[in-house]
Amino acid sequence: MYTICSSTLNSTNESFLQCFSSHLFPSNISSDVIFSQKSSQYLSILQSSIRNSRFLNASKPQYIVTPYNEAHIQAAVICSREHHMQVRVRSAGHDYEGLSYTSDVPFIIIDLFPIRSITVDIKNEHAWVGAGATLGELYYNISGLSNVHGFPAGSCPTVGVGGHISGGGFGTIFRKYGLAADNVIDAKMVDVNGNILDRKSMGEDLFWAIRGGGGASFGVIFSWKVRLVRVPATVTVFSIGKTLEQGATKLLNKWQTVADKLPQDLFIHAVIGVTSANSNGNKTVQVSFDGLFLGTAERLLSSIQNSFPELGVTRDNCTEMSWIQSVLYFAGYSITESVDVLINRTTQSTQLFKAKSDYVKEAIPETGLEGLYKMLVEEESLQLILTPYGGRMSEIGSSETPFPHRSGNLYGIQYILYWEAPEETEKHIGWMRRVYKYMEPHVSKSPRAAYFNYRDLDLGRNRKRNTSYAGARVWGLKYFKNNFNRLVRVKTSTDPHNFFWNEQSIPVLQ
Repeated sequence: MYTICSSTLNSTNESFLQCFSSHLFPSNISSDVIFSQKSSQYLSILQSSIRNSRFLNASKPQYIVTPYNEAHIQAAVICSREHHMQVRVRSAGHDYEGLSYTSDVPFIIIDLFPIRSITVDIKNEHAWVGAGATLGELYYNISGLSNVHGFPAGSCPTVGVGGHISGGGFGTIFRKYGLAADNVIDAKMVDVNGNILDRKSMGEDLFWAIRGGGGASFGVIFSWKVRLVRVPATVTVFSIGKTLEQGATKLLNKWQTVADKLPQDLFIHAVIGVTSANSNGNKTVQVSFDGLFLGTAERLLSSIQNSFPELGVTRDNCTEMSWIQSVLYFAGYSITESVDVLINRTTQSTQLFKAKSDYVKEAIPETGLEGLYKMLVEEESLQLILTPYGGRMSEIGSSETPFPHRSGNLYGIQYILYWEAPEETEKHIGWMRRVYKYMEPHVSKSPRAAYFNYRDLDLGRNRKRNTSYAGARVWGLKYFKNNFNRLVRVKTSTDPHNFFWNEQSIPVLQ
């Protein structure tokens, strides 16, 4: 078990710095690689990637290491081990519970944002991408070389590639091409001993584990080689919004029965929110059905008329565009905007939020939806995003990667709630937990599954480094189902002393 006494903290810090310098050649030492709490840039670097303001005042690291090459990462890992300091790894900070930049024991952050080079090989249809790059930067680089290639990952452009891929990673074209993790063909990482590994040297078990099992449990993954996918030159988007008074419930009932069975080229998710019903300001629930079709509007209309005519999509609802414009569209930008916006890493939000997730295997009855609606109008800044599965996701085996949520799922749910005032945190989180409890009869069971990238510490946490395997199974089975046991075996063989630890890291066998 790794512990440190506060009385020795200053000497430990000094020793850590000496160790870090000693492991690097002079040419690799730079004043902008390691920052202490006394550094003038420390706070701005720390806060630059905090996406959830709930954690702005959380415990702070002793050092922030911003590596420019793998040697810096190796030194950080080796010296953290020698001086019993915990390591947290951050690529863009979107982890929902702030685990990449908070801890309750002395720790350092390895912030990978400088490692974001992207090399796209259109001829061979793959790319090497640094773990500190964002999804927007990856999409931007692909689109600069080809308008008929893309990559199946998420719709938020400021999400970091590193965490997104290592937890699975899905987006608007995953019904056609699978997850981001399904399209990884190699990776480079620094292990607990400071060794640099690629797919060949790490072996297939570890390579399996980091593609959906969470990379932070096994080492510091600093580069991914991904397979590009071919997309048509023209895609089509549409959006149909209905309030309850306009028949949203009947449409949502129908959507539940068809969304996972639609052709792989067609993605329609349902977003449930709260809006004003009339000029008096009375609140009601609205459901927005947002679609992406990998083809022309003419082909879309023909397809949807056969499978979901009730939605009433017409040519006037449809907009044809390129795939990269659809990335802008689903990110909330105008499709006439320059794609340069995708390489903007900054976010201005000061909101606090809490999120949860579920998987649905049988359509929720109308009475269940009506009860949910009554709870939703108690809040305002919320979304329930219902993401359809099926297609390619039903063809990939549940144990092919650690991400187990494949065949048998109609759709996944992300519940996300935002608020402004820190003093209201307890109230809003309490509401979220009540909604989650209400949904229990209507979602997956034994286990009630959850998506690892929507991290939720309510499901359980490791309280200390020697957390038992039995305790971790509580949340491990929800995220990984039967793949959890294999992840534990890989962890035990690659990091037997549990150095790469966080509150929901894969445990070792005792």
